[in-house]
Parts: sequence; C-alpha cells; structure tokens
Amino acid sequence: MSTDAVDAVVVGAGFGGLYMVHRLRQLGMTVQGFDAAGGVGGTWYWNRYPGARCDIPSLFYSYTWSAEVQQEWRWSEKYAAQPEILAYAEFVAEKYDLKRAFAFETKVTSAVWDEAARHWTVTTDRGHRVSARFCIMATGCLSMPRAPGIPGEDNFEGRTFHTGTWPHEPVTFEGQKVAVIGTGSSAIQSITEIAKTAHHVYVFQRTPNFSVPARNAPLTEQDYAAFWEQYPAYRQMVLEGTAGIAGGSPFRSLTAEQQRARFEELWNIGGAGYLGALADLLTNPIANDAAANFVREKIRDIVKDPDVAEALLPDDHPIGAKRICVDTGYYEVFNQENVTLVNLRKAPIEAITRAGVRLQAQAQEYPVDAVVYATGFDAMTGALLNIDIRGEGGFSLSEGWRDGPKTYLGLQVAGFPNFFTITGPGSPSVLSNMISSCEQHVEWITDCLAWLDANGVDAIAADPQAQEDWVRKVNEAADQTLFPKANSWYIGANIPGKPRVFMPYVGGHYRQICNTVAADGYRGFRLSGSADRASRRVVRT
Repeated sequence: MSTDAVDAVVVGAGFGGLYMVHRLRQLGMTVQGFDAAGGVGGTWYWNRYPGARCDIPSLFYSYTWSAEVQQEWRWSEKYAAQPEILAYAEFVAEKYDLKRAFAFETKVTSAVWDEAARHWTVTTDRGHRVSARFCIMATGCLSMPRAPGIPGEDNFEGRTFHTGTWPHEPVTFEGQKVAVIGTGSSAIQSITEIAKTAHHVYVFQRTPNFSVPARNAPLTEQDYAAFWEQYPAYRQMVLEGTAGIAGGSPFRSLTAEQQRARFEELWNIGGAGYLGALADLLTNPIANDAAANFVREKIRDIVKDPDVAEALLPDDHPIGAKRICVDTGYYEVFNQENVTLVNLRKAPIEAITRAGVRLQAQAQEYPVDAVVYATGFDAMTGALLNIDIRGEGGFSLSEGWRDGPKTYLGLQVAGFPNFFTITGPGSPSVLSNMISSCEQHVEWITDCLAWLDANGVDAIAADPQAQEDWVRKVNEAADQTLFPKANSWYIGANIPGKPRVFMPYVGGHYRQICNTVAADGYRGFRLSGSADRASRRVVRT
C-alpha cells in the first residue's frame, strides 16, 4: 500500500473541519481531509429527521471569520431548519473551494504516531494511507448515534429510523401508526412534524425533559438591521470569550413578582435564552427550582389532560442540567387525538416485536407501521474512540480514556504529539455556540502551528501534569454548578458502561485562558525542536 504525504490530516467536514482546512491552506500547508458522509455539513449532513433545526438563532449560528459570507448569505428564519443549515455549509465550501480537500464516504479507521519519523499515519476503510505531521480531529461532539439496544429490534417487520442517521430520500408517515422512542431534542422536534400526517403517534417516554418554545418566525429586514446594529458588540463578546454561566440578576436580588416577570418575558421571547433568566440559575438550587416550576406550570396550562401533563413534568433533574430543548408546539401536540404518551416509568419496554412495541408486565402491545429511535448519541468521545488512535509507545486513546476523557484545554491529549481535537472534552463545546467554539479552536490551532514553524519546533504535546491540572479544574468548575445533578449525556449517562465524568468546561473565561497559555510560550505543552522542519514542508504538485 502506497503512502501519500501531506502536512496535515483533518478528520471531519463539519463547521470545524471546513474552517480548519481553509486556515491550513492560508499557512501554505497541504491538507487531506476525510469524512464518512457523502458531503460537507457534519451533524447537519446526517440529522435530516422531520423538524430538525438549530436551537441557536440562525444569525448567531454563523461563521464570523468571513465578511463576504456574512454579507452574501441570508437566513430565512429565526431558527434555521436542517436543509438551510446544510445549504449554508455547502455555500461556504463552494465559495472557498474546500470540498477538494476531502475524501468523502471515507471512514478513518486508525491514526498512529510514528515516533522515529515524527509523523502520523492515517488509514481509512477505502485503502488510503496518509502520512502527516499533524492530525486534527474535527469529528464533532454529537456525531456517533447511540444504538437503541432494545431486544427484538431486528424482528420488526415495519420501517425503522434513527434520528441521527435519517434517510436522504423523502420519508412520509401519512396514515401510519408510528412509535417514537425517546423524548430528547430530536424527538421533541420530530414528534410535532410526524403527528401532522400520521394516523397515530405513540411517544415512548422514560425521562421527561424541559422544553421551551422557540417562537420561530421568518426573519425580516428589521431583524437584520437590529442584528447588524448589535453585531460589533456581539463580535467583541465572542473575541473576549466572556461566555460562561451568567444571566440576569441573582435570584435573591429580585422579588417573586420580578422573578416571574423575568421568566414570562423570556418564555415569550422563546429559545434557550430562558436559562439566562437568573445569574445563579445553574448554581443556586432555589433559583433553579423557581425557573423549573414556572415551566412546569406552563406544561400544566398547555396540556389539557391532567394525567398526561403530570407525566410530562420533568422531576429528576434541575432545569438546564440536561440540554434544554427548544420546540415548536411540543406540549400542544399531546392535545391532539392522534398522539398518545406512553409512560415507561410505569412499564418499561420489554421488546420490539414483529408488529410493534411490547411493554414489560403488560399484555398490551402497541402495533405500529414504523419505529423512530430518538436515542441520542455517544456524545463528545464516541467518534474519537471509534477510531484506533495510538500515540507515543503505541498507547491507545481508548486505554488512556478508560476512566473518562482527559485533555489539556480540550485541545490536546498527553502522549499524542501534534494531535489536536476541535471542541474536544474539557472545552466549552456543547455548552456554547458550537460555531463560535469551532472558530476559536481552529484559530488557536492555526496560530500554534505557525508559531511552531517560526520557532523551529518539531512537535507539541500536552504535558501530563498540565493535563491533570486542567481535568481537575474542569471537575471543580462543574462541581460549583447543578450540572452533575443530572444523569445527562454531558456525563455519559446515556451510554451503558461509559465512565461518569462531566465532560464540558463550564468555568468561563476559556478563550482568555487559551490565549494566555499561547502567549506564555505554550505553557503546559511539551515542545521538541527541529531546526530544519520548515524546509521539510510537503509540497503537493
């Protein structure tokens, strides 16, 4: 098998991978990208289920690095649907000729560090073998769908779907009976759409989740004018990295009437900004209870059947400790005669049968024509651990992360030189605007690689002690909040056998920390020099 040589391999053609390729080219580096998908877009390539939308307003779920894209692209809605977001990714890829760098429908199977040659060897399921000085993983935090793991799945004679691997051809449920298993974000978005045409929808709920209305609407010229007026301040906020756990006033500084007015205001505005109602909403249990009880009141007001409403009330976690959902008519859909909530706390699923879904300790079986599994993802680590990644001494990443992921800044792993993770565990990632976080990591990595060459440094790797210190800081930050109080995918609780470790960084001031590390000569990293490295730059003809 022949080996191609490039300066860098980028795995993933989502928003992080696309921008990474662009910046590497600006450094004059040769790049080979890979993605298992048939095109660009990352999670938006795969998540085509009915109702799939971003839960961050479109105008902010956009790149900030390209003034041309900002001016030329026009979003149609406050919360863009999947087809429009995918079209945006394709627009950027075409504009900057980024697709040419990628081999699509190609899964990376291994990445191995060659200590003697000081490079990575990356192999794929299509026979590629590529040597690269740098290996950059832009594999995404929600890109490895979780298999349902329900007995009898293969016995079902109807159609089955997973929201994370939805077919590309149109799917209709008109006149059919449909089972939706799960009530996380993808289920909450899809149920309202499926119920518009299906004969009947059975919603199988184990754990109710908090959801707030999106208040989605077409974007107007006035919306754009307001956006551009505040854009400089927004851009400055992004550059300063001031995002963290913050919000309005603290709970105890407001009267009960003021608190309720604040909740009502944000409920009517719509979106996940509801979590910013109080400055201490995610740190103060009393403040959290007030915000959660307001949403519970809304559920009781919306859902006409009191028994169904009570079953829909989240009661096992603080609001926001699991990713809050943003919906369009989710609670209202349970007022439709063709929607039935099946409470799995009363009787869990025993098996999928040839004809439908059977519950334990009940003679009742729910016959359906189709089953939709909305069972989520092996978040943040799943895609990385699905690749055989080996660093110094042949040590595998899966072994190093056996007790939970360990990184320095979410950017590198000790023992894996010249190996970078974009929005990896230990960074704000899923608790931030992902596009902004991708941009920040790409720019930090780009600056780092330029600095390495300018200073004759051959390789960079996280120092083990710095990594341990950062992992401790991540844990300490989480322990100051209510996040660990929930069995969420933030801690891997949705995957049997996965270590229970809170993975995102929630301490705030993250960008400043990363910038300070770089300004201090990449403090916390081990550097090895090679004066002639710049002369060994790979040139592709």
